[in-house]
Amino acid sequence: MHRLFILLFMLICGLAQAGSNPFETKADFLPVGKAFVFTSQRLESGETQLFWQIADGYYLYQQRLKFDGLAEADKPSLPVGEAHSDEFFGEQQVYRQGLELRIPAGASGQVKVGWQGCADAGLCYPPQSLMVDLGGGAAATPAGEAADQALASGLQQRALGWSLLVFFGLGLLLAFTPCSLPMLPILAGLVVGSGASPRRGFVLAGSYVVSMALVYAAMGVLAAMLGANLPALLQQPWLLGSFAAVFVLLSLPMFGFFELQLPVAVRDRLEGVGRTRRGGSLIGAGALGALSGLLVGPCMTAPLAGALLYIAQSGNALHGGLILFAMGIGIGVPLLLLVTVGNRFLPKPGTWMNLLKGIFGFLFLGTAILMLRPVLDESLWIGLWGALLLVMAYAGWQQTAGFSRSAHVFGASSLLFGLWGSLLLVGAAGGSDDLWKPLQVYTATRAGGGADPTAHEAFTTVKDPVALQRELDSARAQGKWVLLDYYADWCVSCKIMEKQVFAKAQVLEALTDVHLLRLDVTADNAASRELLSRYKVPGPPSLLWIGPDGEERRSQRITGEVDAAGFLQRWTITRDAR
Repeated sequence: MHRLFILLFMLICGLAQAGSNPFETKADFLPVGKAFVFTSQRLESGETQLFWQIADGYYLYQQRLKFDGLAEADKPSLPVGEAHSDEFFGEQQVYRQGLELRIPAGASGQVKVGWQGCADAGLCYPPQSLMVDLGGGAAATPAGEAADQALASGLQQRALGWSLLVFFGLGLLLAFTPCSLPMLPILAGLVVGSGASPRRGFVLAGSYVVSMALVYAAMGVLAAMLGANLPALLQQPWLLGSFAAVFVLLSLPMFGFFELQLPVAVRDRLEGVGRTRRGGSLIGAGALGALSGLLVGPCMTAPLAGALLYIAQSGNALHGGLILFAMGIGIGVPLLLLVTVGNRFLPKPGTWMNLLKGIFGFLFLGTAILMLRPVLDESLWIGLWGALLLVMAYAGWQQTAGFSRSAHVFGASSLLFGLWGSLLLVGAAGGSDDLWKPLQVYTATRAGGGADPTAHEAFTTVKDPVALQRELDSARAQGKWVLLDYYADWCVSCKIMEKQVFAKAQVLEALTDVHLLRLDVTADNAASRELLSRYKVPGPPSLLWIGPDGEERRSQRITGEVDAAGFLQRWTITRDAR
């Protein structure tokens, strides 16, 4: 197993040394704060001096300088720059070495100064901004940052050891999110279901967690360096179907259908080695850990987006990979403790172990259904859960005779599973899309329609960059705000937010005067990749606010799943800050 770890680690290191990639990023690019050092100073004349110290080989765009909050008469006059033909923005005026501007003495209050620059070697930094107080203070204070920006900036400023510790802690928190839940039955079935001793269980769980973290890190580095829609690649129906079939296959031995065994020749050779070892194999644990990494990888969260943004900006794939590895270890540690330390509290071996194996078998089947959710119709997905619950109800009823002391527990559980499974099947037959309110579809139909047809219809769906630009130009001409919702059919969090955020009456009311655009990046094609790269979005779900001036309010970007209250709070802050 250690050879697999070494191979995966060499893959990450090799990516760090790659000579070229679509972004042509290199490890020696300066952090944005060192490439463009901004300072402001209140002069004795009452004017405010703004100064950018620009490093050699870097330049600022004249047309990207912004001074939000200043009257037109108070905006500083811009000197003539150097003509530059730019691959990103065409013919531009740029500044090199340094730029000094002055805001007149009569200006007061606060101004948000914005700028954007690039490196001659080919790296274009995202727009930057700072709040400058014109009422007296000589210091400039950073404007608010989005969660992913704050994490990326922290990575550039902190030592590697501290960053590893921070992302390990973030991984601990992510372990308790719905995105990580499918990993629990996999690891529990591997350790507890195999009857491994506590020491052997710890080794198996460690192999699982390290493999998962290595694959997670490698996927993150690839996504940041190649700029591909990697989550879409991992959500192909054939791939998810194959993974689900693996878990169905793994569940069958738990029910006693057969035992997974190696070929006779191989088994005989390994019998002597494995005679003293109780439980599963390290290779099997590592393989399941790698599979879990593929499961968790497409889940977009602020920590993951921040790490990807850091890798894309700095080009330091080695540090980025180590940071993602630390986060993967953090995700796996609670699971490791649960199935090892928690295993000690289980009773002594007995007939209950067969019952436990059956429970893990159902957990494997549930994991298979969870994996298929991105490619299944919601009603069919709910119907599968209903069928599984009915089978569980029957299995529980069968156990009432074998465990007479707990017959009432099995009976009550079977009744509950049977009732809920029946409701799910009835709801699925009517086209229900809500796992917890399966019969709501019938109530809504009698009331005169779907649950809230305006929740989806309020958005204009866009699938190509040309259509996006046309919609943005139209909104800017009308002076309207724009909400960009990056969406994909395989994005589970997107579907959850569709119901729990955009179907809420108070949310739709708050967005009455906002132009709502849904950027569909379901397909892995050139159009989707260009839509993602337009605002350097790592993947859905991501929500962006575009002001009436056509500029994104980057500090208010939402990455990952959010509830209705959090969404409304962010919109209120964005709207009031204009």
